Amino acid sequence: MKKYPKIVQCDARGQIVIPKDIRQELAIEEGSAFWMYSITEEGILLKLVPKEDLSEHSVILGKIKEKSDKVGISPKNIDRTVKEYKKLPKGRLEEL
Repeated sequence: MKKYPKIVQCDARGQIVIPKDIRQELAIEEGSAFWMYSITEEGILLKLVPKEDLSEHSVILGKIKEKSDKVGISPKNIDRTVKEYKKLPKGRLEEL
């Protein structure tokens, strides 16, 4: 991977484009999921979520439920979403 910084711009909707060479190197495809961290007064950090079965992400789901009140999401809605998601043919996190 090239270790120099790349400059990208944010569009009117707040979207940015990950450069093609980085997407290829990290196997980032349409629908890939990321954890987004806010780095105080500096920017953001994106961490690619592995493409594993949702059942292997119980720790992640637990953390989401713990913080659900802060973002106004009902833990019941999270459970319902997971249940519906598991009915999908692939049952993969990237389709959530």
